[in-house]
Amino acid sequence: MAGERKRIGLREVRALGPDEIVWDGSVAGFGARRQKGTAITYFVKYRTRDGRQRWQMIGRHGVLTPDEARTKAKAILGEVVNGVDPTAVKRAARKARTVSELCNTYLADAEAGRLLTRRKAAKKPSTLATDKGRIERHIRPLLGRMGVPTVTREDVERFMHAVAEGQTAARIKTGRHGLARVTGGKGTATRTVGLLGAIFSYAVRHGMCSGNPVHGVMRFADGRRERRLWEEEYAALGGALRGAEASGMWPPAIAATRFLAFTGWRTGEVLSLRWGDIDLARRTARLADTKTGFSLRPLSHAACDTLKGLPLTTGDRVFPASRGGAETMLHLKKFWPRIAKQAALPADVTPHVLRHSFASLAADLGYSEPTIAALVGHKGQTITSRYVHSADAVLLAAADAVAIRTAELMGETKPEADVVPLRAAR
Repeated sequence: MAGERKRIGLREVRALGPDEIVWDGSVAGFGARRQKGTAITYFVKYRTRDGRQRWQMIGRHGVLTPDEARTKAKAILGEVVNGVDPTAVKRAARKARTVSELCNTYLADAEAGRLLTRRKAAKKPSTLATDKGRIERHIRPLLGRMGVPTVTREDVERFMHAVAEGQTAARIKTGRHGLARVTGGKGTATRTVGLLGAIFSYAVRHGMCSGNPVHGVMRFADGRRERRLWEEEYAALGGALRGAEASGMWPPAIAATRFLAFTGWRTGEVLSLRWGDIDLARRTARLADTKTGFSLRPLSHAACDTLKGLPLTTGDRVFPASRGGAETMLHLKKFWPRIAKQAALPADVTPHVLRHSFASLAADLGYSEPTIAALVGHKGQTITSRYVHSADAVLLAAADAVAIRTAELMGETKPEADVVPLRAAR
């Protein structure tokens, strides 16, 4: 029966004996073969443009029907006509870098400053630390062994749902005594898929794959909440800070918390603040490297008083750590839980909530979005601000007004009384 050519159908396939081949009479090079066992496979034979003969398996009978296998054979032969060698492509895909190896290369370039963000700047150490965590805890366990060119959109969607459903949940040691609890969830899944998209964009630029499988994947809503402190929570926070002072808590930790409440800055901006960034005479801070680039911030009298009340230290860091020297960033996470517990604040109140609260108070006082953006360092400041050396009177007045209201709510000062002019007596 070997060498006989006829249109392959179920009858011809079932009639195959051990080590027999049947060739298709309608598609040249397409055939079916039975080896010594009972398994039958479909294949296609072709020659490349440089004269090399190739045999490529299409699939097993039972998984594919003769007609389905014939259709696949036609598609393969069509690629050959266009100059593609499907067997070579398949071999290259098997030998291609894995997703785990791609992540290693991506992180190495990011750490060397060769990967730029949308601001045309290298990634910050804090961002790199977050990326590493998402790679190690989610991407490597689920996708790490896959070849880069073989990852499909369906694989990415399965990955996203697996992270959202907690399949990567674990308790991981982060140091000698540290322990991280990885829980997953929809927010984590959405942000990790965003990182995966950036990694595959990097792979496309470097010729590791032809397309980005993350494109077109519908992600979960981020679920971010704009939580703010209410009046009773502000009062509880103020009382907790005064109690922390009485109990002897590390003064820079208390001052950093007050400064966050009085300015609405990002936590990282406060903890990395240096005395060289501040001009107390002009009540201005010049931050060279924030999330949105260079930023000029007005300082209220309350914020300046908080800085002036700090104990003298030998380092340049405004809020030094309690251990490790003045150059070590203060880990507010160590002190914030104690302050929040003293104030009986809900678990969803974090230091970042103080930023939302400041912006909300500014809106309550009637300030416009551009003014609020200038106060807290949102995007949208013009390039002209790079050449301005001090905050203007309008912004300083706005910063004072919001800080005064914050201090009133925290019980730090008494509300200012309205002055009513009296008619002079005759």
